[in-house]
Amino acid sequence: MARLILSLDNQVLAEYNMSKERYTIGRLPDNDVRIDNPAVSGHHSLIINILNDSFLEDLNSTNGTYVNGKLIKKHALQHGDVITIGHHQLRFSDHHAFETEQDEFEKTMVIPAGQQNADQLARAERAADEAAKASSPPTVDDDAGVKLDDDEAAALSDSSTPKRSPVSHTATATGIDASNAPSALPMAKLQVLSGAFAGRELELTKALTTLGRPGVQVAAITRRAEGYYIVHVESGEENDYPLVNGKPIGDKARKLTDNDVVQLAGVKMGFFMS
Repeated sequence: MARLILSLDNQVLAEYNMSKERYTIGRLPDNDVRIDNPAVSGHHSLIINILNDSFLEDLNSTNGTYVNGKLIKKHALQHGDVITIGHHQLRFSDHHAFETEQDEFEKTMVIPAGQQNADQLARAERAADEAAKASSPPTVDDDAGVKLDDDEAAALSDSSTPKRSPVSHTATATGIDASNAPSALPMAKLQVLSGAFAGRELELTKALTTLGRPGVQVAAITRRAEGYYIVHVESGEENDYPLVNGKPIGDKARKLTDNDVVQLAGVKMGFFMS
């Protein structure tokens, strides 16, 4: 079901579920969407809903009706259109259209498991493993270091230097107490920044998400304890690597950070962590 969201100066005033065929917008009380403002005509504009389509018409208003900044007489509404009437805005939201476009984006860019090349993905996984290990801090062996003789050891044990207490975790019914455990990896998503699917989002909930267009450019994003890594899988041309912040990632895995811009198979996407 489509909705209208009425706002003024970025403050939402009301929402209208469009369950009827006709909706009038204007200043007078008999309108379905009443905007009590002198800049709005008594009966300013009309929306007609026919099946899954919605059409906006200006009713010869004094100040005109605008859609996305352009003066209109009649207009076929699309999801995300912003209608300006006087000083107020009405955002048209069509959830059916949004979900359809979202499905089309995922069908176009997300490669199902059955269509993935196992050998290529195995190489990508190994590259991500190597990158994750390289980015991990080195471990410190408490037993390693300078070896002391007996007199030095005795002197050290009698010193007033406080000894470091071992770190302990509280056991619970489900294992380690979460208050002492390392923080979980934040969730992340990709948001399309350009093209027909601009604004579409893809949550990176899987351990491995393969994106792109086979024969053109394909990359995998792996989700690991150390973070999210993007790895080149294949491309139609040699050394045609995906870009992160305008630079080719090469044949090694690259760790993604918040607000990185990924360009893959002609689609520019933002990487965002929550």
